[in-house]
Amino acid sequence: MEKIRVALFGVGNCASALVQGIEHYRDAQASKEIIGLSHPDFAGYHVSDIEFVAAFDVTTSKVGLDLSEAIFAEPNNVMRFAKVPTLNVKVLKAPILDGVDDNLRALVSISEDKEVDVTRALKDSGAEIGVCLIPGSSQKATEFFANACLEAGVSFINGTPITIASDPEWQKKFEERSLVLVGDDIQDQLGSTVLHRSILQLLVARGVKVDKSYQLDVGGGAESLDSHYRGRMRKRGVKTSAISQDLPYEAPLVAGSSDYVPFLDNGRESFFYIHGRQFGGAPVTIDIRMEVTDGPNAGPILMDAIRGTKLAIKRGIIGALESISAYGFKKPPVPTTMYRAERMVEEFLLNKRER
Repeated sequence: MEKIRVALFGVGNCASALVQGIEHYRDAQASKEIIGLSHPDFAGYHVSDIEFVAAFDVTTSKVGLDLSEAIFAEPNNVMRFAKVPTLNVKVLKAPILDGVDDNLRALVSISEDKEVDVTRALKDSGAEIGVCLIPGSSQKATEFFANACLEAGVSFINGTPITIASDPEWQKKFEERSLVLVGDDIQDQLGSTVLHRSILQLLVARGVKVDKSYQLDVGGGAESLDSHYRGRMRKRGVKTSAISQDLPYEAPLVAGSSDYVPFLDNGRESFFYIHGRQFGGAPVTIDIRMEVTDGPNAGPILMDAIRGTKLAIKRGIIGALESISAYGFKKPPVPTTMYRAERMVEEFLLNKRER
C-alpha cells in the first residue's frame, strides 16, 4: 500500500506514543497475538504504512531536533517502549498563539527560533493528513492549524476538545476544499470516558435504571495541567456529553478532570461512582478506581483515525467522517452509542457505509 504521509501539530506525550507505536507494531500480523492493537490491518492499510513527514512545536527542548529525538524531550514523560530510528523530520517552530499559557510555561520554555510558514511547510512536506495534538485549551492554535491544513490541501484530525469536526461551518470549509475532517477530542483506547460509557451501556442493556453517576480524573503531565487550570469546564462539558450518549434517558451525570498531580507524571487515575436500581427497585452501587498510562492510551485510536482518514481520501469522501469520529472521539459530528459507533466503523471498512 502507498504510504500515509502525516504531519504532527504538537510533539507531546500522545505524539510520542504514536511515533513509538509505529515502530513497535511495524511487523504486527493479524494472525498472531498482538497486545494493545485492535487493527494491525485497517482495510488494507497496515500500521507501518504511516509515515511522518512534518512536525511542529514551540518549545526549546523540541524545535530543531529530529522527531525521533523530540518525542523523548522534556516535558514529555511518557513510557519508552520502542527504539525509534532517525526519521529525518525536523521539528519546526510554529506560532505560539494561545498554545502555552502561564501555567504551562512553568514546564516549558519557548523556542527563540523563527516561526515557519506552516502552510508552506505542509505543502513542501507532501503531507496529506494533519493530526492536532496540542494542549486541549488552545482554541486559537487549533483553529490556526485547521486553517493551515485547509490552505495546504491537507485533511485534518482534531485530537483536542476545541470544536472543529463537530462544527457545521468547519465541516463546510473542508467539504469545499474536498478534504476529510475527523474529531473532536480523542477518546482513549481504555480511558475513563470509554470505561464509564461501557458500564452505563451494560447497565441499560441489563435493565438497570441509572439514577446518577460521576467520573473524576486526576493526572500528571502537561495535558493534565492544561485540562485542570485552563480547560476544566470545557473538558467537563465534553466528557459529560460523551457519557450521556449511552443513556437513553436523562440522569444527573458529571465527568471531568478534577486535579493536577505532578508526581503522577504521564499517569492518570480515575474514580467512578454509579448508583441505580435493578429488579424490584433493589439498589445497586458501583464504586471503581482505574489507573492508566495516558500517552499510550491514545496510540491505537490515532492509528485507526489516520488510516480511516486515508481510506476516506482514497474513496473520494469529503467533509466530516462520521464513523471514525464517533468511534475514536468524544465529541463527534454525529453523537451515538459506543456499540453503534463500532458498527459504523465495521460498515465503513467493508464499504457498506459512505462515511
